[in-house]
Amino acid sequence: MKKKNDRKKILLLSASLVVVMLGFGMVIPIFPFFIEELGGGGSELGLLVATSAFLEFLCGPMWGGVSDRTGRKPILILGIFGNGLSLLLLGFSTQIWMLFAARALSGFLSSATITTALAYVSDTTSQEDRGGGMGFLGAAMALGVMLGPGLGGWLGGESLSTPFFVAAALSLLTCILIMLFLPESLPVEARGKRGSTMVDPRALWQALIGPMGVLFFMVAFFSFGLTNFEAIFGLYALEKFGYGPERVGTILMVVAIVSTLGKALLTGPTTKRWGEVKVIRGSLIAGSVGFLILLLANSYTTFLLATGFFILSKTLLRPAALALISKRAERGKGVAMGLSNSFMSLGRILGPIWAGFAFDIRVDTPYLSGAAILFIGFLISIFWLKERAATSEAKAFRAAVGSSSDE
Repeated sequence: MKKKNDRKKILLLSASLVVVMLGFGMVIPIFPFFIEELGGGGSELGLLVATSAFLEFLCGPMWGGVSDRTGRKPILILGIFGNGLSLLLLGFSTQIWMLFAARALSGFLSSATITTALAYVSDTTSQEDRGGGMGFLGAAMALGVMLGPGLGGWLGGESLSTPFFVAAALSLLTCILIMLFLPESLPVEARGKRGSTMVDPRALWQALIGPMGVLFFMVAFFSFGLTNFEAIFGLYALEKFGYGPERVGTILMVVAIVSTLGKALLTGPTTKRWGEVKVIRGSLIAGSVGFLILLLANSYTTFLLATGFFILSKTLLRPAALALISKRAERGKGVAMGLSNSFMSLGRILGPIWAGFAFDIRVDTPYLSGAAILFIGFLISIFWLKERAATSEAKAFRAAVGSSSDE
């Protein structure tokens, strides 16, 4: 019965995140035109993306730690409300500085959403089912992002502000749904003491240079490699093959479908059968090979198939890594999920900067470097990522996040 109830909780949380990510996806095709309308250009767009990602990098562990002490539900509501508020401010923006203020607010408050949602899944799944739970949550987010751009483009036909207002309303609706229907996942007795130190920086550093740190850097490697693919994909397709918006759009639709189905249907069975460590290693080497296959593609069909293979390889990596992190953290899962989100943000900050620079050197360079980065990640996973965590690893992490005082 408990397993069935936990499944219902994850289903409700996933449905809520579909709505949030639908709003996020709606503003993606509008943002560049909105910036241009306010007198900005490519550099402003890049800085806006980096602003939000940088604050997510800084604030993710903080919100995770807060949720370890107050429970997941209040922080989820705060994060989704912050997302809606930032979207509302974006819709009302009339100057570039207002966009930066709204994106900074988004990075600060809405960074709580994904971090806490991942911790919620950790609370409500067994170790055996955790990979599947993470995959299902990822599929829900991918579905929202997949459906959002088309709706956003349609809504933005009359006014570029409209998608921001509709997305803000969706966030508010999600807040209400969570308040009314989503139960708390972290019992009072399992929470950290409010008076205890949230994070001991020196102890955290010791944990990060140990086995747990390898997992966090796996997440950063994956994020960096993926953004090498995403950041210049349209330019690469245009420069190498002369593809226009229609063909690029079709390929990106395939990307979204493969990603959503892969996370929903494959993550659970693969992690149950082979374990998270083997799935991580397989995904890293397959992603590295996928980059090279993309470079060898010489027609629309082969490029489409190569892209699908690459996306499928990366689809399994993040849920498997997150499931393994949550298992090995044992307690202080909120901080652990926050750190994983921060390392992912670090990859999202550095990846596009490098990809743009590398693309200017040579069209193929971003994908060659992406293959190299993922292969290095694979080698690190072979030599330093253990099949089983040492007891000292969990103890070091608990000491870092102040959880040991709670036991």
